[in-house]
Amino acid sequence: MTSERTVTRFAPSPTGYLHLGHVRSALVGWRAARDSGGRFLLRLEDIDRTRCREEYAAAILEDLAWLGLSWDGPVRRQSEHFEDYRRALDRLEGLAVLYPCFCTRREIRDEIAQAGGAPHARSAPPYPGTCRGLDSRERAEKQHSGIDYALRLDLVRALALTGPLDWIEEEADGSHRKLADPAPLGDVVLARKDVPTSYHLAVTVDDAVQGVTLVTRGEDLAPATHVHRVLQALLDLPTPRYRHHELVTDAAGRRLSKRYRALTVRTMRESGISPAEIFDLALGIAPSQSA
Repeated sequence: MTSERTVTRFAPSPTGYLHLGHVRSALVGWRAARDSGGRFLLRLEDIDRTRCREEYAAAILEDLAWLGLSWDGPVRRQSEHFEDYRRALDRLEGLAVLYPCFCTRREIRDEIAQAGGAPHARSAPPYPGTCRGLDSRERAEKQHSGIDYALRLDLVRALALTGPLDWIEEEADGSHRKLADPAPLGDVVLARKDVPTSYHLAVTVDDAVQGVTLVTRGEDLAPATHVHRVLQALLDLPTPRYRHHELVTDAAGRRLSKRYRALTVRTMRESGISPAEIFDLALGIAPSQSA
């Protein structure tokens, strides 16, 4: 009996240069695929047209190649596959689990505050459902007025269709079955008036299209798995296994991000640091422990 050939993916957004957090995520996925004789795929999550830039997309490919993290097959760019997401939205629309939301971010914050929530909290409360109760006439009038809106997942309706859900999570002590509990995320946005997808919908569809069998990503994205599992069930898509790794943090304990100007692979390359040394830094291995 042969072991399963694992298919993983690395899916950065081309909104900046790669940093050590990206390296760790890419390395975890690359090793999982190569250890099983499987495939390591590269995807560019570039649906944010205002922030994504081609120079960053090119740099991602260049830096990965320099690190020796080769990928299999063509690079999938989300911006080239909007039709895939539109078909998924059409299916969800047919299941009556979508509704248009016309609230501004300020309106959502105000309603949460009135309900006793704390909009400044580190983990924001879910959307309070302001537009969920609009009747069909009100929805049609608002949509035809030309104002902006988002399409949200009606989580209560969705769970009534799917029933209880779970997935397999790979952890340090083995594989465990996790029960999906998407309620803390609420009615997430799946698309906007001018963009036929959001992160949640795009990654769920992409993982299925690309045949991903193991999703490796940072632990900060673990909560999203709950809603992704719901979308998989609604769209009759396969459920991969998941492995959420620890984040690389800076001296202040913050996860590395472009927002905090994390040290980039490009900068380290220019300073003469080798790929092996960068891998050690990404994995938290002290120089004295390096091979």
